[in-house]
Amino acid sequence: MSARPDDTPAADAEAAHADPGNVDPADANPTERSARVQTGAEQDPPRDQAVIRVEQELGRLFARIRVSWREAAAIVHPDLQPLGYQMLTAIESGRATTAGEIGKRLQTDKSAVSRLVRQLEELGLVESIPDAGDRRARRLVATPLAQERVAQARSAYESRIADRLRRWTAADLEHFAELLGDLG
Repeated sequence: MSARPDDTPAADAEAAHADPGNVDPADANPTERSARVQTGAEQDPPRDQAVIRVEQELGRLFARIRVSWREAAAIVHPDLQPLGYQMLTAIESGRATTAGEIGKRLQTDKSAVSRLVRQLEELGLVESIPDAGDRRARRLVATPLAQERVAQARSAYESRIADRLRRWTAADLEHFAELLGDLG
């Protein structure tokens, strides 16, 4: 079995950096942080501790996701950056097919989108074609090469996450999905 993204020193470093509990030394005392977090509601130390733990675990999860994006980008092409991978998957899935849509979806400025679209075109991963509905606009489409490489990258990621999630019961997975839906 290959190393998981969260088992790398980079993941540990990113997790420490992304971990909200490690951002400010003043936050080292969870009770003090809980008191600052309270917004006039009655204090509930066990709940406050749980909230802090969830924040920390989300930070670790986000760091792992960033590592996974970096690994997936490298599978697609060694020169591709993680944001380029995110753009490519948005284009490949049809969720965002114009530079404007990509900028909105990824909350990225136009210059970064333009630079990365150019790179994706140069790597043979996307093509820009006229929009059938508006001749002034251009649509971005993933090339067959991009579709193949994205499928490889997704396969590696999905097998890792599936291995972890298969350890859970169906009820736990349903409950987790519900909680994530409520959070989002």
